[in-house]
Amino acid sequence: MTTTSTVYWRSGAAGAVSAKELQEAADLLRSGGTVAFPTETVYGLGADARSTAAVESVFQAKGRPSDNPLIVHIADERQLEGLAASLTETERGLMKSFWPGPLTLVLPVLPDAVSPRVTAGLDTVAVRMPDHPLALALIREAGCPVAAPSANRSGRPSPTAASHVLEDLAGRIGGVLDGGATGVGLESTVVEAVGERSVRILRPGGVTPEQLRAAGYAVEFDAGAGIEAFGQPVSGSAVSETAASQPTAPRSPGMKYAHYAPRGEMTLVSGSAEAVRAYIQAKADAASALGLRTGILAYEETAASYRADAVLACGSLGKLESAARSLYAVLREFDELGAERIWAEACPSDGIGLALLNRLAKAAGGRQVDAG
Repeated sequence: MTTTSTVYWRSGAAGAVSAKELQEAADLLRSGGTVAFPTETVYGLGADARSTAAVESVFQAKGRPSDNPLIVHIADERQLEGLAASLTETERGLMKSFWPGPLTLVLPVLPDAVSPRVTAGLDTVAVRMPDHPLALALIREAGCPVAAPSANRSGRPSPTAASHVLEDLAGRIGGVLDGGATGVGLESTVVEAVGERSVRILRPGGVTPEQLRAAGYAVEFDAGAGIEAFGQPVSGSAVSETAASQPTAPRSPGMKYAHYAPRGEMTLVSGSAEAVRAYIQAKADAASALGLRTGILAYEETAASYRADAVLACGSLGKLESAARSLYAVLREFDELGAERIWAEACPSDGIGLALLNRLAKAAGGRQVDAG
């Protein structure tokens, strides 16, 4: 890939960039360039969704598999008129309840509305309206729908700060809008409407199943959502984790490939608190005896009970929202500390915990152990 000079627009104390800088970023998007920008979930790497050349630049910068669809970000529901072939009352209700916010809707796409690289050849398009003032301002100023996966190298932990974007993509993208740390810390929930006030979750995320149910929607989970190991019933056809055994494109990002991984080999450990601690400590001691640098991902309530080269607390078990915000930064810190073997404590699967477990399992590449 050709190396480029990445422009860095730093926000001020109030978390805003100047009008001139926002215009520069929007101009870059309109001219076919790539701009990383903050959302309430993670930083996204944006390109004009209508331009195949621009979207291909995103895939090249990330090293992203070409059959993995992208989410299109909009700033006004009126933009859907040029994207979606139709909208049901269920979909309109979801927008009213959860937009702007971390909910992505899979909708039937209008012919030629976006580049076929955005949809991975599917007849649907994933759309959301982010809940971040800088993201919304950029999209409005650019005047185009913005295709934006997470702004990281494919497979790496998603970026929750501009520094993470620069670490992975400096010299590979056109610019970075620094809006400070993100809020939710995990990607959006992706859903498709499957009936009247009924949805299927394709990827768990920032909007929880409990929130969807509280808004009056029946919820089911697709077999490709990666949550069957956490006691949730699934429906639909399974989606393989490997491209070789699954020729069809996934209907949503996060359904098919391993993601979010630190460089060290990670294992997710579940079970009773005592069994989990005993298992992790024994494995860490054995790895240390072999001369490997060890890491343990725990929580504020449990971190002090472990010994390893790096014991990092990923927020609080009592407030999993804090763990969600911290997860990707903690995974990147393990890389900085050179951890070669990492063990991660599981967490409860209620609320945002379901999405957190999903990301931990993918970061572990499917290495999961029940310690009893």
